[in-house]
Amino acid sequence: MFRLLALLVALSVSPVAFAEELQIDNLHQFASLIRWSGVALSLIIMTGSWLFLRFIQSLVDGVSSQFAQRRMLMQKLQSFFQFFIYMTTAMTVFMLSFRVDDRVLALIGGTIAVSVGFALKDLTASFIAGLTVMIDRPFQVGDRVTFEGHYGDIITIGLRSVRMQTLNDDIITIPNNKFLNDVTVSGNYGGLDMQVVIPFYIGMDQDITKARDIIQEAASSSRYIHLPKPVVVLVKQTITDNYLAIQLTCKAYVVDIKFEKLFETDITLRVMQEFRKENICPPSIAVMAR
Repeated sequence: MFRLLALLVALSVSPVAFAEELQIDNLHQFASLIRWSGVALSLIIMTGSWLFLRFIQSLVDGVSSQFAQRRMLMQKLQSFFQFFIYMTTAMTVFMLSFRVDDRVLALIGGTIAVSVGFALKDLTASFIAGLTVMIDRPFQVGDRVTFEGHYGDIITIGLRSVRMQTLNDDIITIPNNKFLNDVTVSGNYGGLDMQVVIPFYIGMDQDITKARDIIQEAASSSRYIHLPKPVVVLVKQTITDNYLAIQLTCKAYVVDIKFEKLFETDITLRVMQEFRKENICPPSIAVMAR
């Protein structure tokens, strides 16, 4: 009886001990594949790469502030250079940290397959989407874009995400796979100049021609205007806030996207001042609700 109990206990304990021994053996095998001297050198390389990228960032910022016409080119070159440094550093760290043989390749291949299938599914989708964004180029670094209600400048296009700086100086990080299914509007698409649309409203009985000339003159004489492109003022009848009105829409190009709001403010102040001088009044004929 006691011999039978001892045999049952041994059989129940053996699988647990066998599993622990197998796990320890796998850890020893994995540790033997690591080149520990290379790990220390890899840490130094990663630190050096990070410092070098910080230096490049400060260099690009300095050159862009001194030469505004070259800002877009510098930011694009920085984006591609940053991608190259990331890939080179990753490959170098891998080669230094592991003893590459058939076992390493098999182990890494199996690990990557499992990770991509489960934990890294979204990251892989963003990575592939990032390559698509770089090739298809729906926008470029430095573009002023509208995406999902956010409006600002694209400052970084990475492998996983895109960073946008809004006009309120907020930094928004957007996963790359978001851009595959949603609409993105680019205001300048690689250029410094961009069209700015400014609406004005006057009463139905006001001097429409005079008002249009005032808006045309205010836009054309602004310090922020990009004169090689035309200034257009469109006129139409509309209803705004239950008032019949004449809408005059100014479409002009700002010389640099960073002056967009200053350009809009400058034109608005000039127009409103001249409207007061010429007694051009806002809408005053209400639409009666039935």
